[in-house]
Amino acid sequence: MDKILTLLDGSEYSESVCHHTAWIAQKLNAHVVAMHVLGRREAAPATDLSGALRLGARTALLEELSALDEQRAKLAQAKGHAILEDAKKILEKDDIPSVTLRLRKGDLLDSVREFDGEIRAITIGKRGEGADFASGHLGSNLERIVRISKVPVFVASREFRPISKVLVAYDGSASAKVAIERMSTSPVFDDLDICVLCVGQDSVKAQKTADEAVAKLSAANIKASSRVEAGEPEDVLSKLVAEEGFDLLVMGAYGHSRIRTLIIGSTTAAMVQSVKIPVLLYK
Repeated sequence: MDKILTLLDGSEYSESVCHHTAWIAQKLNAHVVAMHVLGRREAAPATDLSGALRLGARTALLEELSALDEQRAKLAQAKGHAILEDAKKILEKDDIPSVTLRLRKGDLLDSVREFDGEIRAITIGKRGEGADFASGHLGSNLERIVRISKVPVFVASREFRPISKVLVAYDGSASAKVAIERMSTSPVFDDLDICVLCVGQDSVKAQKTADEAVAKLSAANIKASSRVEAGEPEDVLSKLVAEEGFDLLVMGAYGHSRIRTLIIGSTTAAMVQSVKIPVLLYK
């Protein structure tokens, strides 16, 4: 059975992440692994510092600080368990009976790498616990996950709504071609209304590029239409998403000229930040 790894941190995005994960899991008949990772500081055991200094007052203070560290670690662990239990209830309510909970300690990327070769996709919220204080920035964990992931990354929006209308941003780059290839073999896209958009000043070339992607999807019995627009990709995509009721944006994580090992593509980052719908990223 396919597995989907969903990463949860208890932010306002977490409930939406669960609902979107359930939607994907139903399409794939997949098992869900829900994971929360305690950072090194959260998971650190108390350190006995009482022998470091000989003065009684300082020894007492250090012992108290050590006790506070221990209490903080226990609270973080309890919070992690609560986040995962809540997630399981949401997923089960969405008719996903096969759910495994994983509470890990340490680095997030190390925890994700444990599932290399086992998962079909990763789901994560656009921003983390500090979402309301960082509305103009991607969550740092999201960027890190996209860089190292070997599978598609589904970036959930704050609010969940059923997905029926999909916009595919296609530029003919390697990651965009991967997106079309993966879509053509995925039951997730069955019965969805898919529009393949190519943005470019050369309308003839853009139309040819878009039509190639549509032909690939059509050969796999996935209904899709092509569309060409001129302008800056960020502006065009934002306008279409806002005005035409798309429920999901699909993109390659990198365009033609991006430094792939260092950053996700600038257009991709801009779109994930600005649109209020989920974004599915392929590499």
